[in-house]
Amino acid sequence: MNEPIRLSILDTSPIAQGATPQQALRNTVDLAALADTLGYHRYWVPEHHGMRGVASTSPAVLIAHLANTTTHLRLGAGGVLLPNHSPLVIAEQFTTLTALHPGRIDLGIGKAPGGRPQVINEIRPAPTRTAKPFPHQLTELQTYLNPQENAPIKAIPAINGTPPPLWLLGSSPTSATLAATLGLPYAYAHHLNPTAAAEALHTYRTHFRPTPQTPTPTTLISLSAIAAETDPKAEYLAGSIRRKVLSRHHGTRIQLPTPEEAATYPYTAADRTHLAAHAAKLLVGSPEKLTTDLQAILDATGTTELMVTTPVYRHADRRRSYELLATITDRLHASCGGATAR
Repeated sequence: MNEPIRLSILDTSPIAQGATPQQALRNTVDLAALADTLGYHRYWVPEHHGMRGVASTSPAVLIAHLANTTTHLRLGAGGVLLPNHSPLVIAEQFTTLTALHPGRIDLGIGKAPGGRPQVINEIRPAPTRTAKPFPHQLTELQTYLNPQENAPIKAIPAINGTPPPLWLLGSSPTSATLAATLGLPYAYAHHLNPTAAAEALHTYRTHFRPTPQTPTPTTLISLSAIAAETDPKAEYLAGSIRRKVLSRHHGTRIQLPTPEEAATYPYTAADRTHLAAHAAKLLVGSPEKLTTDLQAILDATGTTELMVTTPVYRHADRRRSYELLATITDRLHASCGGATAR
């Protein structure tokens, strides 16, 4: 019998044009409450710094609040950017969350800086961030989450507790290999690099080394998707993020604009060519179309969990997109030989 497919949410707390960071965080709280009632499995928030369009800067703080305002969701970081932090402090933060909310906390770890260099250097200077190779930092974090009885340094309250599952985030076969050799669950960012998804997950399963915490390969795919009642409406809503992507290509950074503004922008032939080249990073359409698109990803990667981020301008449209996505879960099925998810 096939494993059930799980849907989860990645929420950056987007700050749309004309909105405030405070409103973006209130929208996150509202969306998490909705996801809790719709049967979503996980709700992860990222770590970004100094970005005009992202309000999620402090995953542990935001997760603590969401855990107190929801009942069923697993809450997690998608992810903590480990080079920015002391591994011991991260272990203390997330074992505290786990002690207060047993069985509901995940710890996703990433390597990217999460902001412009001048901002990140204020958080942790470059010499400190790079003093130890990333795999060494990751291994150090593992020792704090699962301390030996005679360890000279221990993370409190990790002792005699059950640590949160530690996930490695990535978007390449290289990160897949690292996750596999360390025996960690692996979250692949399809929305960053869709073309390497199948290869990365195949690499992960091929090199996977079981551990007591993760006895079998465990994966999820994070992706960007916009659902609406019809394909044309979904395409219209997607104009906002496409316009924002184009602004980065032109060397300017804007907040997510209205779909009305995006629809009237004077796109050149070169603009349309650039957007077409990046089209695979965004799935757009009605529930019927997205069922086909999502099933193709499940078949190609063998995962059983899809984590969706929905970059639309209006919060009401974002809520509706997740409501529609929740209706198609039963239409999706795992491919043979897929990986497990917890």
